Amino acid sequence: MNCSPQAAAYPAFLAEHFPPPPSLLAELLPLPDPEPDELAWQSRWFSGDFGRDFLTTSGSSVSIIDFGWWNHGAGPDFRDCVISIAGELRRGSIELDGEARDWDHHGHSTNPAYRDTVLHLQLSSHTKGEWFTRTDDHRLVPQVRLDLATPLGDFNTPAPPAAHPGRCLNIFRQLGPDKTLSILEAAARYRLERKSARLQRTAAIHGRDQALFQAFADALGYSRNRLPLTVLAQRLPLKFLLSRPDDSEALLFGVSGFLHGQAFDHADTPTRAWLRGLWDQWWRYRDTFAPGQPRLPLRWNLTGTRPLNHPQRRIATLQLLVKNWPSLRRLLQPATFREKALRTLAASLHHPYWDHHYTLQALPSAKPMALLGSNRLTEILANVCYPLLIAEHEPLWAAYQKIPAPTDNEKSRRAALRLFSGHPHLDQLTGKLWQQQALLQIYEDFCLTDHTNCAACPMPEQAARQS
Repeated sequence: MNCSPQAAAYPAFLAEHFPPPPSLLAELLPLPDPEPDELAWQSRWFSGDFGRDFLTTSGSSVSIIDFGWWNHGAGPDFRDCVISIAGELRRGSIELDGEARDWDHHGHSTNPAYRDTVLHLQLSSHTKGEWFTRTDDHRLVPQVRLDLATPLGDFNTPAPPAAHPGRCLNIFRQLGPDKTLSILEAAARYRLERKSARLQRTAAIHGRDQALFQAFADALGYSRNRLPLTVLAQRLPLKFLLSRPDDSEALLFGVSGFLHGQAFDHADTPTRAWLRGLWDQWWRYRDTFAPGQPRLPLRWNLTGTRPLNHPQRRIATLQLLVKNWPSLRRLLQPATFREKALRTLAASLHHPYWDHHYTLQALPSAKPMALLGSNRLTEILANVCYPLLIAEHEPLWAAYQKIPAPTDNEKSRRAALRLFSGHPHLDQLTGKLWQQQALLQIYEDFCLTDHTNCAACPMPEQAARQS
């Protein structure tokens, strides 16, 4: 695929990427006990009420260079933060707990999601004894005990936004919407062509259909289970599943590791009946594909996953795509592709069991639930369909530009807060899917590689040259 002029122009905006942050190393000690509630203290911290400069419990100096973004989901409280400890820059997460021992009590010490934590904040100094903040790979995290007398005012002030605006804010306002849209288009083209190149590499090795199948599995994994779903699609190639249409569902659930004896425990009658049918098919393949033998078992992340996004439902969706692959393949032809037809196919995906179940353990829902909702399909269009199809048929770019942005993308909302907070033309700059993709590319290339809280980021000056 030849690089478009717009996409070719985008790398000129890119700064030199900073090296990855060094492995965290650190300190010790304990003790905390919240006052009003932890959420209020998190808000105060993110607002900067405690300041930027601290001492760890072992006496090392710590400065907060970048407060990162406030994570309201599972995992550490603040992500993509930059700190300086004893003069050494580190990028990672910050966790705020009531007491030092909460790190262990809440399971953070064994949770890989907390592995990149660079600072552990504590509110209380009443715990007796010494408590270590240790990650699941046995690295110590520096601890800072906050001075609760520092913040002023009451706790009823509005919470700050999830991300702090950057220096680009005023530059983009001065540029005006037309020049800003030009920068966004270059970034969106660049992002699209990078995704296309990756799909084409896989297609060159495994064929177009398998490349699409793996890409669909990756997209269905959301942020938490992309790797295990992709590996599942690699262990059970599309061609193999299509050659065994009656067994494809049992194979996917069996190889995933979800067909085990505990699945029957406390199961309701419909669940037992459905599982029994899968077992009758799975036993013939079990010795060949037994999870963990000889391959490593798939590791599913079930922490903080919304029930509708549970990997068991995603596997059911993947199986329905296999079942409908001939129709899906006909739709995904570059010269005749129509988004509306793909949405119609997605809406037609139904399963007698999964239409009414969140998981194998959940009670049935009276109201049917979509297996492939509109927002997830929009993400698939952005990450799979259009990157591949536009490379094969450039006129589809015009159709891509018309797709509205999905409403539940937290990452793009953070990027918009960082770059366009309060912008007078915000809807014009962020209302489409391609604009959202452009924001994500700029955010990843600049905001997430800068270790100076915008001070030394080259993006504002490079954008200003467009005026």
